[in-house]
Amino acid sequence: MTSILITGGSRGIGRATALLAAQRGWAVAINYLGNAAAAEEVVAEIKAGGGRACAVQGNVAAENDVIAMHEVAERELGGLTGVVINAGIVGPSRPLVDIELNRIRRIFEVNTIGAYLCAREAARRLARSRGGTGGSIVLVSSMASRLGSPFEYVDYAGSKGAVDTLTIGLAKEMGGEGVRVNAVRPGLIETEIHASGGQPDRAQRLGAASPLGRAGEAREVAEAIVWLLSDASSYVTGSFIDVAGGR
Repeated sequence: MTSILITGGSRGIGRATALLAAQRGWAVAINYLGNAAAAEEVVAEIKAGGGRACAVQGNVAAENDVIAMHEVAERELGGLTGVVINAGIVGPSRPLVDIELNRIRRIFEVNTIGAYLCAREAARRLARSRGGTGGSIVLVSSMASRLGSPFEYVDYAGSKGAVDTLTIGLAKEMGGEGVRVNAVRPGLIETEIHASGGQPDRAQRLGAASPLGRAGEAREVAEAIVWLLSDASSYVTGSFIDVAGGR
């Protein structure tokens, strides 16, 4: 059975991915930071549908937590065949000249260092030379890495630019280990992250100006992630899928 770990799996894109993966018959470990109730709600929904799931608490920016969450997921699910590196944060919308150091540091700790730590641990467990069976790693980047998010989230955009570089480099390192590494770059998707940045209506407001004329939904990003995890994308690695309505 395919077994996957999703960081930040209790809400937004992570939650949608967990539910879609469970519909495919995959076992899912749902990582969360502080909202245990939300994570357990996803677990309960999956189990109610006859699937297997568990909630795994952990801070992706803390090395010991990252190691522990992979260990728990492996133990609960009987090994991992895929990891979705999704957890991420953003700050209030403002230009770089008004952004303080603590915010920059925190965003890079979670979005970049966290992604590197999770990717490292996933690679260690999936690599065939280390006893793994191979598999797939999918990183959730952002269209911000290409667009720069001027006057809003330049620090966030930079943190995701590093994720893009990680995707390319790690794919080349892991190809011989039977591990594929890809990324999705969501655009304006209706999730809670916009409210955390002080603009709950941002996706709807700006999405209307995209070529498709609307914001995206988390399930639409989840479809791309699940495809990259699956054998249907068996010759795809080091690649990006922009789920952004043509922006």
